[in-house]
Amino acid sequence: MYEEFVRNRISRLRISKGVSEYQMSYDLGHSRGYIYNISSGKSLPPMSEFFAICNYFGITPAEFFEEENSCPELVSKAAEELKTLSESDVRLVLKLIERLKEAK
Repeated sequence: MYEEFVRNRISRLRISKGVSEYQMSYDLGHSRGYIYNISSGKSLPPMSEFFAICNYFGITPAEFFEEENSCPELVSKAAEELKTLSESDVRLVLKLIERLKEAK
């Protein structure tokens, strides 16, 4: 169950980042078929590589496993930017988010 989730999550994150399996393998310092082998179910990454994959996507391991978060890289980036704002600006952003949710 978790193995399939890990494979699918890596594939979805890779596609949303717009990189090929080959490019991601190369970027992580592995052979051409490394990510293909993970995506196809032939292997799973060891923990050290899992952390490198999370780092590659700019997310934490916890964010990786948040199923309801379809774009963890963007959410993580938004959270980091929010930390630099004043309290009043953060409240303004939260109001905008609430308004956007109501408009759905």
